[in-house]
Amino acid sequence: MYKPKPLKYEYDALEPYIDSETVNIHYNKHYLNYLNKLNDLLTNLNYDFKYTIFELIGNISEFPLEVRDDILFLAGGVINHELYFDSMSPKNHEPSSIILDKINKQYGSYDNFKKEFIGNANVLVGSGYTSLAVNKEGDLIIINTSNQDSPLFYGLKPILTLDLWEHAYYLKYRNRKDLYIDAFFKLIDFDSLNNRYEKIQTK
Repeated sequence: MYKPKPLKYEYDALEPYIDSETVNIHYNKHYLNYLNKLNDLLTNLNYDFKYTIFELIGNISEFPLEVRDDILFLAGGVINHELYFDSMSPKNHEPSSIILDKINKQYGSYDNFKKEFIGNANVLVGSGYTSLAVNKEGDLIIINTSNQDSPLFYGLKPILTLDLWEHAYYLKYRNRKDLYIDAFFKLIDFDSLNNRYEKIQTK
């Protein structure tokens, strides 16, 4: 069975930008619900868990057609949440290293990148995510995905993601999604982001 990925910080570590109650509920109720439902579904199919959760997506054709959408939805929910939680921390908030070099090269400056990312996030309709991903050519791409779709479904490798489902922000920000989006940039863990980008570069 797939195991939960522990948070790397305490529930209150992201305050004042994201409150401890939101992090607690988001992790224990929403994220773990996706994980548990995925495990239950696959167990009922007598699946032997031979693939990683990422490989599961690439081998979805091995599963009965009528459950593929459910598997992808639940797996996407696990993958998206794990990346979202890992995208943030109470430290390492200064853009740096090779990801900053790549951002400057492609977007002209970090401020330009930030403006484009925030612009994308603010126009996402309904529930979903705004992610920074790497395409097959090695370029960065900012992409909005709906519900629990992952950039992985489109041949992209996500390295940063912002959860824009209401449960991610509503307790603190109510309908001011824009304030939550701005706050996300005060929480990005650039050490973690650089590590993910470096791993992609070395493959």
